[in-house]
Amino acid sequence: MEAKVRWLEGMRFVGTSGSGHDLVMDGDNPGSAPSPMEMILLAIGGCSSVDVVSILQKARQDVTDCEVEIKGLRADDHPRVFTDIELVFVITGRGVQEKHVERAVNLSMEKYCSVSKMLEKAANVRHSYRIVDLP
Repeated sequence: MEAKVRWLEGMRFVGTSGSGHDLVMDGDNPGSAPSPMEMILLAIGGCSSVDVVSILQKARQDVTDCEVEIKGLRADDHPRVFTDIELVFVITGRGVQEKHVERAVNLSMEKYCSVSKMLEKAANVRHSYRIVDLP
């Protein structure tokens, strides 16, 4: 896997993934794009959500939406690494069974999500879920 980051102007940079996708990052606070540290939270949310949706679909659950709320707490001193990350998965659907959601979230966070497994070596990563049942 490869990537490249190029300076645009100010504290704005464009990253290009090995698969050719571009994204802008901004080191200013507030900036005009996500900061690199915000991108880490987005990465753990994206990685784990892919797993959760895939597992729930394979379990034939009628999922209409998956959202993950992510909070990251950083150290006060430099380097300001994440010390705690909390993810709350909000699964919406019709008749979605809790046992399947619990299994999907646990499998993602404990086995499949490589971003989570990497970050838990440096931060306390916690997760939970809520189910929103549609009529």
